[in-house]
Order: sequence, then C-alpha cells, then structure tokens
Amino acid sequence: MPARSRLVVLGSGFGAFSVARAIDTSLYDVTVVSPRNHFVFTPLLPSTTVGTVEFRSVIAPMRLPGVRFYQARCTAVDPAARRVTCNGAAGFTLDYDRLVIAVGAVSNTFGVPGVAEHALFLKEANDARRLRQRVLECLESAALPGIAAEERTRLLHFVICGGGPTGVEFAAELHDLLAEEGRRYYPGVADQARITLVEAGAEILSTFDNKLRGYAAGLFRRHRIEVRTQSPVVRVECNALELRGGDRISFGLLLWSTGNAPTELARGLPFEKDRASRLLVDHYLRAGGRDDVYALGDCATLLGETIPATAQVAMKQGVYLARRLNRLARGRRVEPFRYQNFGMLAYLGGNRALADLPNFKGKGWAAWLFWRSAYLTRLLSIRTKVRVLLDWVTSQVFGRDISRF
Repeated sequence: MPARSRLVVLGSGFGAFSVARAIDTSLYDVTVVSPRNHFVFTPLLPSTTVGTVEFRSVIAPMRLPGVRFYQARCTAVDPAARRVTCNGAAGFTLDYDRLVIAVGAVSNTFGVPGVAEHALFLKEANDARRLRQRVLECLESAALPGIAAEERTRLLHFVICGGGPTGVEFAAELHDLLAEEGRRYYPGVADQARITLVEAGAEILSTFDNKLRGYAAGLFRRHRIEVRTQSPVVRVECNALELRGGDRISFGLLLWSTGNAPTELARGLPFEKDRASRLLVDHYLRAGGRDDVYALGDCATLLGETIPATAQVAMKQGVYLARRLNRLARGRRVEPFRYQNFGMLAYLGGNRALADLPNFKGKGWAAWLFWRSAYLTRLLSIRTKVRVLLDWVTSQVFGRDISRF
C-alpha cells in the first residue's frame, strides 16, 4: 500500500475545521497546527457575551479521530523545501506534501491610537468571556451605594465601534440582557444604561438590503440604542474615545468590531496578495499557482472575484477543498470552486432579526425564528446542537446567568 500524502493544515477556524473533518484520513496523513486547540462557532459568539448561550456550547475540540493536532503557532512557510516552522512550548518543523493555509484574520484597528490597549474585541471565546465579565463588572460597580453620579453614568455607557453584523448583534444581545435580567436584578441601575453604536460609514449593516437596513435602524431607535454614523474614531483612551469632529464619548465598555486585518503569518507568506494582504487563490483554492499549497477563509480571496469574509464561505471552501483533495488522491476529475451568495443573517434584539437571502428578504419575528433554526442546523456536531438548544430554552425559561467569577 503506498504511503499516505502528508497534509498539514494551519488554523482552527471554519475553513480548517471543515477540511479536517471531511478529509479522508486513509488517503492523507493529516496534521493540524493552531495556537488554540478548539474550533469556535463564531456566529453565536455575541450570544455568549450575555449568557444567552454558554461558551462551551459553541466550541468543539480540534483533536479529531485520525487527525494529529499540535497546539502551536506557525511562524514561517518554506514552499521550496515544503516545510513549515512552528513555535509552541518548543520549536519544531513539519514537512508536507500538501499545505492548507486557513489562519483567519485579526481585528483591524486601522492604526487608531489606544485601541489595542483599551478596547475589547470579539474574535475568540476568550474575547466573549472578557466582554461578559466587563458587562457584569460595570453593572455591579454602578450598583454600589457610594458611586458618584458621573462615574455611574460612565460605567453604564456601553459603546460599540463598528456597524457590521458582529457589532450590531452584540448591541442587540446587550439590549436584551439590560431589558430583561438588568431590570430584574439591577433595579434603578439598568434603566440608566445606554448603548451607543459608532460607525465610520454612512449606515450600519451596509452589506444588507436597503429596506432591511432601514428596519434595523428604526428598531434600534425604538430600543433606545443610539447610532452615530459617519463618526470615525481618531483616539481611544482608558475611559473615553474621541471622534474626528472632536466629540468625546466616555464609556464603561468599548467593543471594537471594525473589520479584519491579516495575521502576521499571512503578511509574511511568499505568495501573491491583494491590497488587504489576503492571499490570492485561483478557483481551485491554490495559492501562488502551486498545486501543493492552498488557502481559504478570511486570509484568502478568489482571484478576480470579491467574496465576503464570512463563516459560511470559509466552511463551504473547506468542504470543497477536502473533497477536491480526496478526488485528487483517487485520480478523479475535480471541478473548480464556485462562490454562491448564501445570504446573511443578523439578530437585532427583542426576538427580531434580519434575513437577507438571494430569494428572500425577511425581518422581524419570523426572521428571528429562521435565524435561530439556520444557526442550529449549521452547528457542526450533534453535541453542540443539543447544548445550544438547551441554552436557548434555559435562558428563556429561567433567565440568563449573571454570576461573575
């Protein structure tokens, strides 16, 4: 029996996880390398920040049957030698026959001073945990009897920079927490809380249908969520930020959710990139025109096409690439990857959502039901499906857990 080809997969996001799950391990000797040892279902991360869903319900281990896993960070790729250099508890190298680069992206600070030091982000489960701790810390501190009125006002001001789906959904989940558990457990405090969404562009949810954007803006007004568009941030300090026009906004919590930037590894890879430093790949997801290096997800973009950096795109690419590699190993013909617009969903709070699909534009309560059912079906294991469903039922019947530890 011929030796299996050595397949090295870099990353643990939707793209990498989909490849590792769908690859035929009888054909490939698979090694996955990532700094974290779990996969995160990121579309539900905003729900974990307030306890609607628990953290472990949206993660899955990267140690899969038949797949070797190393918790380490890839620091360099040598295409000529077909070798990657990694650094974990110890440094090591791995040789490969085929390499899959799916290292995702990091939050884009756009070089704004103070963001890295004073803002919170929402990319990982640890980020969601920090946000949840900070929300509860602000509420508990504001409830103390000796707190000054000005300090209470600051602590109860929650600011989100970025009007994309992540920022909007965090604002929506936070609104629900304040309107439900907040009024029950923090009487006289949660009513004073304010949520402000700051967006540099002209509108929030700019990639959604115009009517759906208008519905979202109107619903946020009714929820008393202030939306400040065309308001780029120029500086962030410990407890306040400054807008381009000179306005200062004090905050108790600041979430920075303004898009993606390339990882350090992606920036240094010796392959052709676009202006955003994403790896350019052909319609077989090959990087640099090589048949032994592939890239997908947020760190890559199709040559000649504009595709969104979404979880569902990365997942579809991962499934496609695993099937492609399986067919190649069996000597079968392979079709190119074809991008399809699968649509977008966004939760708006108060059991209302948006569904912007190619053949359907929905909003309100019916879209919320579709949003929940769609995410439930897209969860990648029976275990996570059951846990998320139980979390939804538990938070609906008994309320969210507001313990801070």
